[in-house]
Amino acid sequence: MCLAVPGKIVSISGSDTTRMGQVSFGGVGKEACLAFVPEAKVGDYVLVHAGFAISVLDEAEALQTLEYFRQIGELGEVENKA
Repeated sequence: MCLAVPGKIVSISGSDTTRMGQVSFGGVGKEACLAFVPEAKVGDYVLVHAGFAISVLDEAEALQTLEYFRQIGELGEVENKA
């Protein structure tokens, strides 16, 4: 199974195929390649898989997906205590 996670672009460096971004995933910053999303800009949410941003998401969709991840995490904690 593959998993892509939404994150918010905090900064961008480079250009074209070397375009990289610092992306925040709930406060944890990671670097991601932005070559596949040339339209992405600082403040945008992107879907990141294996270190590559693969699409730009609207903020509402990104935040809803992050909320689903939070709910899954909380469910896992409850199941582990049972």
